[in-house]
Amino acid sequence: MSRILAYEREPYRRELEVEVVAVGEHEGRAFAELGDTILYPEGGGQPADHGRLGEVAVVDVRRAGDVVRHFVERPVEVGRAALALDWRRRFDHMQQHTAQHLLTAVAADRFGWQTTSFHLSSEVCDIELDAGNLAATDLAALEEAVNAEVRAARPVTARRVEPEELVGLGVRSRGLPAGHRGSVRLVEIEGLDRNTCGGTHLASTAEIECVKLLDVEPKRGGSVLRWVAGMRVRRRLAEWEARGGELRRTLGCADEELAGIAALKLDQLQAASRHARALEGRLAEAVAEGLAARSEPVVDAHFDDADAGFLQQIARRFSASDHPGVALLTATGGKGAFFVVAGGGGGEADVQAAGRRVAEALDARGGGSGRIFQGKVQGTATSPAGREAALEVLAAALS
Repeated sequence: MSRILAYEREPYRRELEVEVVAVGEHEGRAFAELGDTILYPEGGGQPADHGRLGEVAVVDVRRAGDVVRHFVERPVEVGRAALALDWRRRFDHMQQHTAQHLLTAVAADRFGWQTTSFHLSSEVCDIELDAGNLAATDLAALEEAVNAEVRAARPVTARRVEPEELVGLGVRSRGLPAGHRGSVRLVEIEGLDRNTCGGTHLASTAEIECVKLLDVEPKRGGSVLRWVAGMRVRRRLAEWEARGGELRRTLGCADEELAGIAALKLDQLQAASRHARALEGRLAEAVAEGLAARSEPVVDAHFDDADAGFLQQIARRFSASDHPGVALLTATGGKGAFFVVAGGGGGEADVQAAGRRVAEALDARGGGSGRIFQGKVQGTATSPAGREAALEVLAAALS
């Protein structure tokens, strides 16, 4: 693109009167082409700007050859319009992108770690370094060195040069994009870095505010370093403080005790869960024994707030008993469940056929094999009236 657009000329500009010169649709999305724009189109690892064209939201901006398409939430008309930038989003991108240039320069020049890729997402950013096995002390030293340059308030400037001028300028670059034509844009952090880049950047490293390294993990023989800068640091701190406050109130302890108290509570919860499972197993055994001791050919049991897992324990124990009949088990916990199960002392009762009849009566779905049929029940099917109807159907099916 031969013309320098407003997002590059004036990266701090938030409003611009523009001419909508063409409109169209691409892959089901309406777009507008403008005579000039303050909205940055996605590229170079930096996401697209958002904003408003008149009263219509601009939700994406992309290059299409030599033009920039502004994708809008609904079609607009050709003519004059006011273009407004989502400044908070733009400034966040400027902070993260400028921080990446700074981080890359310091990692390379002070520590010998070269950046091989960069990704700017909505929550955190990452760079991939060609260094493996980075220790916590390495990250601490890098973070301190980067933030020293933030405090140094180094000017950040941009200019364009011809491609043949790059050789003697000491430019840090991974090469120009395929098919690039015309001049090359350089972004320079005074005394520290000179890089080819088309993105939007701050005027000073001081505006980065702060860089916080989050974590690192090995990848392809190198390391992926996750980090945040500027407003994101303050936002994450506020979120952590809010969560910390909730935890302090919930657990009744100070910050330095949170991890220990949480571990203790987790141990107690796991112990209580094991104890509850043991008691549930004993209860299921007692219920199954009680059902097996009854003389009726069809017995039943219902449980409020129980689930299919509990019914299954009873069913397995009842099927192993010497009861000659069949049991109907129902529960309203979870999504509701029922079991039709034959005792081990029965004859040739077709439990699967009987179970299908019960499922139909309960407006439920189910299946099974051998002496156990189970299903899920919706609504009020396991109400007293529903269970009574199911028992009648079961008795008729087995008669």
